[in-house]
Order: sequence, then C-alpha cells, then structure tokens
Amino acid sequence: MNHISPSLPMGRCTLVGAGPGDPDLLTLKALKAIQAASVLLVDDLVSDAIVAHAAPTARIVYVGKRGGCKSTPQAFIEKLMLQAVQDGENVVRLKGGDPFIFGRGGEEVEHLRAAGIEVEVVNGITAGLAGLSSLGAPLTHRAHARGVVFITGHAKPGADDTDWAQLAATANALRLTLVIYMGMRGAAHIQQGLLQGLAPQTPVAVIQNASLEKQRHAVTTLAALQATIEAEKLASPSVIVVGDVVQGVAAWAAAPAPAQHAA
Repeated sequence: MNHISPSLPMGRCTLVGAGPGDPDLLTLKALKAIQAASVLLVDDLVSDAIVAHAAPTARIVYVGKRGGCKSTPQAFIEKLMLQAVQDGENVVRLKGGDPFIFGRGGEEVEHLRAAGIEVEVVNGITAGLAGLSSLGAPLTHRAHARGVVFITGHAKPGADDTDWAQLAATANALRLTLVIYMGMRGAAHIQQGLLQGLAPQTPVAVIQNASLEKQRHAVTTLAALQATIEAEKLASPSVIVVGDVVQGVAAWAAAPAPAQHAA
C-alpha cells in the first residue's frame, strides 16, 4: 500500500476518453477536464488538435502504447499517475476512444483505488462506433443485427487465443455485428477462424484512422478480407467491422443526394 504524505494537498485524477480523434467528437465534460488539468498523460492515438485544448501551463507527458511500436510500460504510467496525484496535481489520463473499451482504464482505476485515490471516468466515443457511423451505417439494425460484440484481435501475451470459429458461430446464430480492435496484424488468422462460422460473402468494413481527415476505408467480404487489406495498404490503427449492417455503407453511398432548395 502506498502512503500519501499528509503535508501535501491531495490532487485528483480523471480518466478521459478523447474519442476517435476528431476534436468535435469530444464531450463537453471531456473538454472541461482537459482544460482544467495541470498534468495530462496522453496516449499515442490522441490527436494534436485535442491536446491543444490543454491550458498553456499544463504539463503534457506522452505515454504512448501501440502494438508493434516502442511503448511506455503500463506499470510506469500507473506510477506517474499516482505520483502526480500525491503531488497535488489535477491529473487527466487522456485516452483515445473510451477509457473502458480496450484502454486499460480498468487496470489504472484499480491501481489508484488500491492507493486510496478515487478516480472519475469521462467516457468517449469509441472508434468502432465512430468508424462505421462515418460511413453511414449503424452497428445494430432491427433487420440485420440484434446486438454488437466489441472484441480485441490482440490477446494479452500468454493468454489463450480467441476462439474465432466459436465467436463466428455465435454471431451467425444470434445475428451479431463484430467490431474487432487491434486486429490488423492477425487479420489473416481472424479471417480463417471467422470463415468457419460465417458465410464467405459476409460484408466487412475496415476503417483506418476513424473520424480524422486522413480516414480511409474499404468495404469487402469476409472471404476477401486479407486480400483487400493488402491491396488497399490498410494498416493500424484500424477497426474491422463484420456483419450484415455493413450493407448499409453501399446503400448510403448509392443514395441520391438531397434536393437543394432555393433560398
């Protein structure tokens, strides 16, 4: 147990979801927290336009964590958070997307609470939702999908691999949309497993850099997923959305533009 010095005023910590990248998708609560922070610990996927909302006097520490790249150790991040709060700082842990959807927010909250520090959490729009929405399609639809599964394609080192075949069979039986985060490096393996329970023609969308000006996407089928990723040179950070709701992307693209009315 960490002991907090009674001679220092206690700081505070807020886990803030920065959303998928577009600063216009920040919640008002997130914006206020960023502006009020004296210390910001910023994830790699948080855009510069969002960090720009911080106060000029705020200390900004980049603690990036990206698969396949040099990353800041999680234990070191938690130590920084704890020390800054004990030093009386108003700490914002700024995370891409939502802190509690593949953001390790749960681990950080547990660590701080174990030291007697309460943490506020401000949710953000997750990339899986923002990505498909930007293409004009929903994640759920009464005619196509009764639910949605958010799942990581990158298991914790040493953990058992996801049973993609079983997941596919469940998605097929229950009519679920699958939203796969951090799945690009393992896309071929994921595709192979999903094809054991889903039809080859199942629609798939891959959205890279969701909500940003540099966003790119491709719509394909499950059978052609890996080939499409290679042909389009899509890379991380991307989300892979699998399910019949992706048909809405083509329908939206084919829809006639709304009529223009004269003033």
